[in-house]
Amino acid sequence: MRMAWADLETPKARQCDGQTVELIGFPVAGDGETRSRHFLLTAEAPCCPGCAPSAITASVEVLSADPLPMRAGVLRLSGIWHSGPEAFRLTQARAIEPPGWKAATRRNVLTGGPLICLAACAAATDPAANAERGKAAIEAGRSIDLHSHAGGIANVARITSGEGFSSVAVPMRAGGMAVACLAIVSDGPTHKVQPDGRIRPFRESGAGELYRYGTLAFERLHALLRREGLPVVSDRASLQAARAGAPAVIVSAEGADFLEGDIARVDEAYTRWSLRHLQLTHYRVNELGDIQTEPPVHGGLTDFGAEVIRRCNRLGIVVDIAHGTIDLVKRAATVSTTPLILSHTSLASNPSRYSRRITVEHARIVAATGGVIGIWPPASEFPTLSSLAAGMARAVDAAGIDHVGLGSDIRGLTGLSVFPDYYQLPGLADALFGVGFAQPEVVKLLGGNYARVLEACLRY
Repeated sequence: MRMAWADLETPKARQCDGQTVELIGFPVAGDGETRSRHFLLTAEAPCCPGCAPSAITASVEVLSADPLPMRAGVLRLSGIWHSGPEAFRLTQARAIEPPGWKAATRRNVLTGGPLICLAACAAATDPAANAERGKAAIEAGRSIDLHSHAGGIANVARITSGEGFSSVAVPMRAGGMAVACLAIVSDGPTHKVQPDGRIRPFRESGAGELYRYGTLAFERLHALLRREGLPVVSDRASLQAARAGAPAVIVSAEGADFLEGDIARVDEAYTRWSLRHLQLTHYRVNELGDIQTEPPVHGGLTDFGAEVIRRCNRLGIVVDIAHGTIDLVKRAATVSTTPLILSHTSLASNPSRYSRRITVEHARIVAATGGVIGIWPPASEFPTLSSLAAGMARAVDAAGIDHVGLGSDIRGLTGLSVFPDYYQLPGLADALFGVGFAQPEVVKLLGGNYARVLEACLRY
């Protein structure tokens, strides 16, 4: 039996009482302790011991026979599970190093992983076997990146200057990535990174400005595809033709700001630019709805946003609600007749204000539509591919194996990425085996889930 941290709030958490289990999480001990026999393990790393969660469902008390490292970033433990009235405990704990695991060097960089009864755990223990399984999973399925700016397509300076591209096709072929959702950024001229590190709008756009900018951005994206010899996925047949070694691209837009309130421009983008994936909002509160990184203005999704979703459903365009508030997502889920995508984020028990991360509730709203949540790879959250795999495992625990994917945000993150290019795909596949997934599950996580959604959205 497998449990997630979220399941500690349910009677399911007591079903492993007295059994040997594995638990992945962050160790939290007293100030200055580098090794300890008695500490807390949490799903998310607090910034300091004083910030460790106190709720019974947010941490587990650990007692180990030998002192364990407190600054390794993340621990994978085996021990006896106890469900007391005031705390969950893991006794006789010992550290386990999963295949391919590299100890993190920072304390606040990994989303917690699953809790698994060992009797049901079938994770491979041979790294060489995992490598072969990872390669086989890539070849058996159709790996798809839900969100990417690879090639240098999404930057105001590059678009206005005509700066050259970086290669996309070569790393896709080498890594086995079959399809990338390459996204223009339609509100680029209106936002920038602020001194506090937040990306925020700094001015209003002029009439027609974002439509013209969107046109330039789509033109640049198609110029890249011509140079790289990458076909466009526009229907089910072209999706089926894409595979490892013969990659293709889904034309995507991050933010529907180029519409400027004109519904006819959805049809235009579909026909003129082969748009098949539209993210409603980005870093500007636009005509479609509210965003996670700014105070709400509309109370969620606007009526125009609902109209855009209906038009996307009719045409065959995937609706992406990344960056939208949970209120936007709730209404979008009632409007859309096809599954929703949340292309790039990660889970957090209690996201800070203006955070781009989401709660389990948020994820489950998307999953209830049949949709997919793409987990992104900032090194500030996931310093290794193994930790990224653990973050994907946590999302699976929250939303289900059919509702998680990869959203790399290549060349879109403001900081370092643990997945900076498609050469990393085999390593991620290996890491997914290392945290206990079987091949059919890895195939789903690396692209099968998104392919299912896209096929449901496409009209032909």
